[in-house]
Amino acid sequence: MRVFIGVDGGGTKTAFALVSAEGHLLARHVGPTCSYLSAGYDGAKAVLEQGVKALLARSHIPLADVEFAFFGLPAYGEDSETSPLLDALPIDLFPLGNYRCDNDMINAWAGSLSCRDGINIIAGTGSIAYGENAGKSVRCGGWGELFGDEGSAYWIGRAGLARFSKMSDGRCPRTPLYDIFRRHFAVRDDLDISGIVLGDWRGERNRIAALSQLVATAARAEDGYALGIFADAATELASIVDSTRRSLEFTEEETVPVSYSGGVFEAGDLIKQPFRRALRARYAHYELVEPRFAPAVGAAIYAAKLAGAPLSAEALGALSADTLAIAS
Repeated sequence: MRVFIGVDGGGTKTAFALVSAEGHLLARHVGPTCSYLSAGYDGAKAVLEQGVKALLARSHIPLADVEFAFFGLPAYGEDSETSPLLDALPIDLFPLGNYRCDNDMINAWAGSLSCRDGINIIAGTGSIAYGENAGKSVRCGGWGELFGDEGSAYWIGRAGLARFSKMSDGRCPRTPLYDIFRRHFAVRDDLDISGIVLGDWRGERNRIAALSQLVATAARAEDGYALGIFADAATELASIVDSTRRSLEFTEEETVPVSYSGGVFEAGDLIKQPFRRALRARYAHYELVEPRFAPAVGAAIYAAKLAGAPLSAEALGALSADTLAIAS
């Protein structure tokens, strides 16, 4: 049996998937983060090795039967000096070199679009786009919160804090967002929120990103400021996509599939509707499509492509049925 491994690394967890050439999802596994920024190189290596072994143990398939593996790793390619070190993490598992490491953004593209030409925009804690066209690949964004991460959950959460501070000072009218933030933090004095975020949290990125859910709550209450934050986020995300399209050199009037990933899009129409409008305002031939597979499965699909054995349309159909059956 020809099988492929996909690994989707993240800041909090690492997801593993084992897929056959016939399109069957044979096993899944979830482990802790493999980010070298959090776990160090030795810790990241251990997570990857333990995860692959657990994946194969569940499927009763020997490591020797794995044709190819793709490891999508967080922060890969963002510091040229670290890339060789990250490339070497799985070498003990795959001494023949039948694997590749790259940025985890590729997993989201490969899963959402089944490796077909087009663009995927990720809006999670950060924001980044990745796309391919006629063999050319491009990334855009992903610079981190100090440089940008526009349209991300962190960006939305920070915008919510900024709007709260203006409401507290009387620089703008108080709307539902103000009360939602106060209830969430349970503070006596508004400035105590600053003490919590900057002092207790020390500006922790993930915690600030989680505040985007408060902004979403306010937007669902028809808070104009909160709705405006989501509209601005959609505009920023569309700008990232459009820059990616131009760099990929799609021909004029060519249909460009666009899919999406990340927690921001869990807000549903709050972000999807303004995102769709912002895309159309830039280019009339975008096709916004629902993501087809999860990123870990996308990594396995990409592994098959790298091996020169891309999954057929029939195999992708079987894989869709497998993933839907597991989800239900």
